[in-house]
Amino acid sequence: MAGRSPAKAKSKKSKTLGKPNLKPATAWPRKPIDLYFWPTPNGWKISIALEEMGLPYNIIPVNIARGDQFKPDFLKISPNNRMPAIVDHDGPGGRPISIFESGAILQYLGRRTGKFYPADERGRIEVDQWLFWQMANLGPKAGEAHHFRNYALEKQPYAIERFTNEMNRLYGVMNTRLKDREFLAGRYSIADMACIGWASRYERQGQDMNEFPHVRRWMNTILARPAVKRGMGIRIEEAGKVDMKDPNVRAVLFNQRARTI
Repeated sequence: MAGRSPAKAKSKKSKTLGKPNLKPATAWPRKPIDLYFWPTPNGWKISIALEEMGLPYNIIPVNIARGDQFKPDFLKISPNNRMPAIVDHDGPGGRPISIFESGAILQYLGRRTGKFYPADERGRIEVDQWLFWQMANLGPKAGEAHHFRNYALEKQPYAIERFTNEMNRLYGVMNTRLKDREFLAGRYSIADMACIGWASRYERQGQDMNEFPHVRRWMNTILARPAVKRGMGIRIEEAGKVDMKDPNVRAVLFNQRARTI
């Protein structure tokens, strides 16, 4: 089965969900890919890619508000205790492989499928530049803007201004880039998939998309894609019950220090 509809993910032992959406271009993979997931902009990067590439996958929820990301079994897959992560049971040489970090996962899936990631070096560099721009800039700075604007118990004007302004700068960079091309790397690619989840939350970052018409056009184009709708439409019941004011939840999400063995 390739792809899945935005049905509710239930448990680690769930079968591949939904009905076939796309026919795989090759015999890889024969087994569904396990996607360790929570519905956030980082998680959406991979669910979008799997949908766009027509790959079969199982959703394995990682409740980051409860601390699932610190469980020993998950740390074997993602030692940085962050989702998303995947396990490809039909990895290189026919052996299972686990991959953490969303950028590495996107590159892997792009190489394996030959989709949305050019094979030629110049084309690949175009994609890599904007993929790493997202990993180092758009995602982290958006996360900081979200935190200080929406989650910090004490409002800190300096931090709010700092990251709101930085997001404004980054959308300006995107707007200039998209002035004369439809997508970040020219053609639709894993770089666009990496950016769309964070960009779609621009209001939470204190931004007005009317200032960035080329970004707005790009965003509307991508959000209209059926695979993107499916990838961002995955519903996990537990996620809707998270209380961000709960001290226990906040301790898990925001107050972690090194854990020694």
